[in-house]
Amino acid sequence: MAIVPFRRRGRSDIGRGRGDMDDVLNRFFSDVGWPFAGANEMTAWPNLDVAERENDILVKAEMPGLAPDDIDISVHGNIVSISGEKKEAEEDKKEGYYHVERSYGSFRRDVTLPTEVDPDKVNAEMKNGVLTVTLPKAEKAKTIKVKVKGQ
Repeated sequence: MAIVPFRRRGRSDIGRGRGDMDDVLNRFFSDVGWPFAGANEMTAWPNLDVAERENDILVKAEMPGLAPDDIDISVHGNIVSISGEKKEAEEDKKEGYYHVERSYGSFRRDVTLPTEVDPDKVNAEMKNGVLTVTLPKAEKAKTIKVKVKGQ
């Protein structure tokens, strides 16, 4: 028995067309083994965690198999860009591979931060395949507490 996707009544022709196009593209990219694609869905890579703290913003990214020299980080206003290239290891001609899932190629993630940061004080460290970027908030973006004076 075939599973028929649910379609909402009253959906416009444009909305149906967009949904159909999304389905076609998702099937295409999953069939051709698009790098970093999951089962029938596109996923952004690298995976990120973004946390806002009192004085800074912390971005952690999974980067297994990458060296610090393979990664570029740039900051403009409240956007941080993490890009680089995961290089393919030399293929061993003696091995007969049965299944390959590791992916290689260029990547880029642009993250809009909740506030502006001070680009001169950004710090990035790589440890155990996890990139940690600490982005201190710009002075004008920091929250200040104002004491209310009584009479």
